[in-house]
Amino acid sequence: MKKTLFLAVIAILAASAANAQKYFTREGKVSFFSDAPMEKIEALNTKATSVWDTESGKIEFAILIKAFQFEKALMQEHFNENYMESDKYPKATFKGQVVDMKKLNLSKDGEYPVTVKGELDMHGVTKSIEAPGKIIVKGGAVKATSSFEAAVADYNIEIPSVVREKIAKTVRIDVDVDYAELKKQ
Repeated sequence: MKKTLFLAVIAILAASAANAQKYFTREGKVSFFSDAPMEKIEALNTKATSVWDTESGKIEFAILIKAFQFEKALMQEHFNENYMESDKYPKATFKGQVVDMKKLNLSKDGEYPVTVKGELDMHGVTKSIEAPGKIIVKGGAVKATSSFEAAVADYNIEIPSVVREKIAKTVRIDVDVDYAELKKQ
């Protein structure tokens, strides 16, 4: 009897693990925009990596700081060397959860508003964040978007007084990810 119960429990766990669906990308887009009176600063990174487990709602991102591209090479150099210190802090990460997974039906086309909560680690500082997002399902394809603001000072990013007025105290971060189903091999 115990052996039969044990085998039944194992079969149920294996079946639920087989139904668990994960999505993945290595080409997520993350951009930021700083709108200050003297100068607008924006950059785009198209190499964000993300994994999303749709059963648990857990979601993770890893972003190489040096992969941000700027319109002006000098801005990119200053961003990496003076502000983000990307040799010392080479990546930013987010580990969190889509908190309202019950609202989603990934087998049905539609736009689903969600909330994402988690920990953003950037420049050696980890902060809790909560951001609105949207999951878009169209023709079986799954896309996720979000936009939120982060205060530069919250992540110990120092802005020299000479350019302090050129750089906004908060930056808008936009996330745009086209996910692919992660296939088990």
